[in-house]
Amino acid sequence: MIVALIIICEVGFWVLLAAGLATRYLLRMPRLGIVILLCEPLLELVLLVVTALDLKNGADPSWKHGLAALYIGYTVGHGHRTVQWLDGHAAHRFNGTPVPRPPRYGKARALHEAKVWFGSVIGAAVASGLLLLAMWYVDDPDRTTSLQGWMYTAWRTAGIHGLIALSYSLFPKKAPAPERERTGV
Repeated sequence: MIVALIIICEVGFWVLLAAGLATRYLLRMPRLGIVILLCEPLLELVLLVVTALDLKNGADPSWKHGLAALYIGYTVGHGHRTVQWLDGHAAHRFNGTPVPRPPRYGKARALHEAKVWFGSVIGAAVASGLLLLAMWYVDDPDRTTSLQGWMYTAWRTAGIHGLIALSYSLFPKKAPAPERERTGV
């Protein structure tokens, strides 16, 4: 049931996102579009409550509960940035604003990658907090070892992402020569 709910939440995220952007840009109702977009965190709240109830009703903590925590963490860490990115592309498509692009070169790109990595750190921290709460709630170390494994997964993923982000600082990509002359980089 938890896995099905995670899938429903993911599909719901994209459906609400599409509905919110369509309302903002196609129907020209920006306030209602924002209200629809602000409903997205409710999906994660439902997943959190159902997961907690599942544990309360005596379910053994398993990979499903760990996956739910990682999903919620990822959404907290990267959901807002994802919505902003797609909103920028919708604004470009329907309002003619410039295409939102991350910086491509040098320190600006490294800073951008560091900000994205920070979202992964926030996601890992939120997932770890939820997993620790679940382990505390179950209060049986023998039954919660799988949840500890998910914490390691969250931090290992954030660490790998951190190394990739750091590579943009250590080995910054330089703009092509004509672009360097034009921008002065």
